[in-house]
Amino acid sequence: MARRALDESDVRIRPGRRGTRPRTKTRPEHADSEVGFVTGVDRGRYTVLVDAGGPGERKAIAMKARELGRERVVPGDRVDLVGDTSGIDGSLSRIVRIRERTTVLRRTADDSDPVERVIVANADQLVIVTALADPEPRTRMIDRCVAAAYDARMDALLALTKADLADPAELVAMYEPIGVRVVITSRGPDGIVGLDELRAAIAGRTSVLVGHSGVGKSTLVNALVPGAYRATGVVNDTTGRGRHTSSSAVALRVVLPDTATPTWVIDTPGVRSFGLAHVDPQHLLGAFADLAEVADDCPRGCTHTADAPDCVLDAWVAGAPDEQVRLARAARVESFRRLFASRTGAAEAEPTVSSAPDVGGGV
Repeated sequence: MARRALDESDVRIRPGRRGTRPRTKTRPEHADSEVGFVTGVDRGRYTVLVDAGGPGERKAIAMKARELGRERVVPGDRVDLVGDTSGIDGSLSRIVRIRERTTVLRRTADDSDPVERVIVANADQLVIVTALADPEPRTRMIDRCVAAAYDARMDALLALTKADLADPAELVAMYEPIGVRVVITSRGPDGIVGLDELRAAIAGRTSVLVGHSGVGKSTLVNALVPGAYRATGVVNDTTGRGRHTSSSAVALRVVLPDTATPTWVIDTPGVRSFGLAHVDPQHLLGAFADLAEVADDCPRGCTHTADAPDCVLDAWVAGAPDEQVRLARAARVESFRRLFASRTGAAEAEPTVSSAPDVGGGV
């Protein structure tokens, strides 16, 4: 039996799984979006302050739009919101854009970890909170934070706590000459002594606080922002380390008299380490302003490492006017070389001194 030829009406086209609409890279403009300031992140939900400082200021809860992909939203970000931004209980908006960031503070788990962790955005000052005792200060942690701040183009402020337990003079002498501002606080019968100096140092700025667990970071935040209720903890008597009490970063407004520019502090969870895999090794020396000035006289191409011939840093240590200065200089050079070696695999200097402020060990 002869087969009938198929005509056009017999042809059936099965629709594709994703529908028949052509894919496009064009994204909606969201012209009706509102600007918000991200103050907190909690399990995929974002607390965003809309019209911050304006007459219509309100807190909105938002989720991240799918079009942002894996781009991370962090406290300090300025974002564009659509949807219900009323802040009424049960309302939900969407973050559709992250505005250009002026600064980004990053860290990695260690110096070889390729995954960068963005901590905060748009902060202009990194406050390195360090206890003078209980737990013992770690100068290598301070140096790493200063290097991260330098790389992020942020100012570094060293906040020394618990000065009622130990003398801050050695750490002050180590960091003030290289341009790191230092404020000192202690516990007194009527509260925290030195808090006014800290308020003056953060006035009109957005500052992010980092430090080991147990150094008193959340205690400072609670004093600066009454009603913040950041959880505080104690230091383990056996390990000398604090327990993690703050579980997420949060931006809090500090109300200061006679300060027109908004003041914000961003409290972060306590850290045990501060990896610098994201920092170009060639930029590390710039974070050690005192060493960078000396290294200008090094031979061309000097790597400044322990095995570098004729490195002026070694002569600088040896030419110290007294033993105390020599120990301080040696500790600085060793700290830089240890960071550089960790980032590049270069030869690391054998420790020649034991720096008293670093009895807690390195990071």
